[in-house]
Amino acid sequence: MKKSLASVGVGRWIRNLLLPVVASCSLATHAAEPLKVGYSDWPGWVAWQVAIDKGWFKEAGVDVKFDWFDYSASMDAFAAGKLDAVTMTNGDALVTGAGGGKSVMLMLTDYSNGNDMIVAKGNIKSVKDLKGKKVAVEMGLVEHLLLLNALKKAGMSESDVKLVNAKTNEMPQVFAAADIAAVGAWQPVSGQAMKAAPGSHPVYTSANEPGLIYDVLAVSPRSAKARRADWLKVMKVWDRVVAYIEDPKTQPDAVKIMAARSGGSAEQYLPLLKGTKLLSIADAKKIYVKGAGLNSLYGSTQIVNTFNVANKVYDKSQDVDSYLDPSYLNAVK
Repeated sequence: MKKSLASVGVGRWIRNLLLPVVASCSLATHAAEPLKVGYSDWPGWVAWQVAIDKGWFKEAGVDVKFDWFDYSASMDAFAAGKLDAVTMTNGDALVTGAGGGKSVMLMLTDYSNGNDMIVAKGNIKSVKDLKGKKVAVEMGLVEHLLLLNALKKAGMSESDVKLVNAKTNEMPQVFAAADIAAVGAWQPVSGQAMKAAPGSHPVYTSANEPGLIYDVLAVSPRSAKARRADWLKVMKVWDRVVAYIEDPKTQPDAVKIMAARSGGSAEQYLPLLKGTKLLSIADAKKIYVKGAGLNSLYGSTQIVNTFNVANKVYDKSQDVDSYLDPSYLNAVK
């Protein structure tokens, strides 16, 4: 039976009246969803714990949920669409993107200034002494690149050592094996590896090449665009974190918080800060500019892109610029 014109008109009026309310509720529900960030055990990322424990995100008016992962697992979760963002190196952002987890590097948190290491057993005094020996690295990740650069500076090549592929988090166990001469890992894993092999020591570190390894907050393009205002708030909180960690008056409290998250003591954790150059927003803006060298996020990322292609980490060169957008960082005052 056909409806009367009057009933149709009333139905339409009610629908039009309710639609804005429904839409508003839908938007409110969406806005209430927390930003989901995966982070892992690296000083420049554990630093976020200060803001988490202090309640600074709530003060900034942004709801963020940080999930703790092993590093590789955090990238897998991001690629699977389970996270809005993940903390990773600029080079690993390309690797994850090539595997389907495209991101935009909204900001830099730090660069490695000694905490990424090639650690060798006590009888090995230099990189040259690694010739013909087994060296374990996680193939395709940053320590692999660091090793290749170390070999090149020593007048050697990858073929001069016997590479063993292993997960970074497993390096302490791998290093305990008698036939492994050296491993590549970042702190605190590199420190754990040295404990597993008494007398071992770094023969090459990221302090030899500052800017080779930048650490970033990589966000899905969809979330970056849809939640731009929220991400800008997150970035402002980061500046507060850096100031709190670097202030001698508050650093002890910050280190206590970071050590608790990492599972160690404050005394053990404090030295790790020396190998990590935390970047304030002002510091990061100077790096997030176009350039060809390691003092530019663009230049550093292109260097890693070339490494990834040469080592068949992925098949074809990535469009580096598509991962980079300094407009977010530059919008933070």
